Amino acid sequence: MTAIRRQGVPDKVPIWELIINRPVIKALYPELFSTERVARYEWGSAGGFLLQADFVEREGLDGITVFEDIQIRELDSNTYTDEWGITWRTEQHGIPYAVGHPIQREADLDGYQAPDPEAEHRLQSLELAVKRFKGEKCIVFLSHEAFEFSHYLRGMDNLLMDYALNPALAHRLARIVTDCKKRVLERAAEIGADVLCTGDDYAHRKAPIMSPDHFREFLLPYLQEVVNVAKAKNIPFLKHTDGNLWPIINDIVDTGIDCLDPLEPIADMDMARVKAAYGHRIALAGNVDCGQLLPFGTRTDVIEAVKETIAKGAPEGGFILASSNSIHPAVRPENYKAMVEAGREFGAYPLDTRMVQQYSRKDYMARYR
Repeated sequence: MTAIRRQGVPDKVPIWELIINRPVIKALYPELFSTERVARYEWGSAGGFLLQADFVEREGLDGITVFEDIQIRELDSNTYTDEWGITWRTEQHGIPYAVGHPIQREADLDGYQAPDPEAEHRLQSLELAVKRFKGEKCIVFLSHEAFEFSHYLRGMDNLLMDYALNPALAHRLARIVTDCKKRVLERAAEIGADVLCTGDDYAHRKAPIMSPDHFREFLLPYLQEVVNVAKAKNIPFLKHTDGNLWPIINDIVDTGIDCLDPLEPIADMDMARVKAAYGHRIALAGNVDCGQLLPFGTRTDVIEAVKETIAKGAPEGGFILASSNSIHPAVRPENYKAMVEAGREFGAYPLDTRMVQQYSRKDYMARYR
């Protein structure tokens, strides 16, 4: 909390991760997947939280991400429909992808009802997190704004075409999503989340997915609304979006976010450059590459990257060590372990001034670009 609020220099660089997928957890802690525990983890929507909580405790991480609980209806062993009417298919490594979009035409919005944000099951995982970790680990509650659930509901191509050809439909959809998510975020703050976070990704490695003008028209006002929820509750807001954000980063920062994550270095989001431009206004998180380095690099490569990331991001505080997106199934478990261990070794304040001077001039991603 000291780091994200930029309230001086903490005792060490915090270590946190937005998402840690099951294959990495299983490789590092196979005992968590005993028959008894697996049954516990699969119980209800909170099962995923229980697994994350056990892992975070074993790794000694400083924060835990908690997801909104959504009820599902299974169609087959790999496919389900959620409360929004979105159909998902789970691939072999356990990551679901939206394959069915309920809003195929404008008439489908007439009478469409978003899930009830007041539903009792909605924040079951968060309630467990508060009971288990409040005051000991930073509880980051992850939700969304307009973009991600709009394209889940409509389909990405359709939504982007709506921005150009049917803006009224795009705004109707954004309004439905945002009103629901805002209330969920309000409730999360009231229950005890330490940080509110939204995970809508706006960009790929080269540029934002939409034009800056479309971002400002169709996404920025709704981002501002969810940031204002955190402001009203007097808790920090962390914005997650990977990709090249340079054309829209001023707009994002101007909403009053407290922290930007994950600063993807292969997308030209160099930690030193972002720190110089915005470190006086927001905290920064991430920047350890999970696309090439963590899946394919050596342990030494990872340690060198962590030292560079700390040297660029951690001076004067306001920095949280994390990957450049998530610890996904392709990440080598031993490399994730090396990242965390290096963060602890080299992230203690006061930082080693010689390390900062030496590594702040390096660019570990140059070999991958």
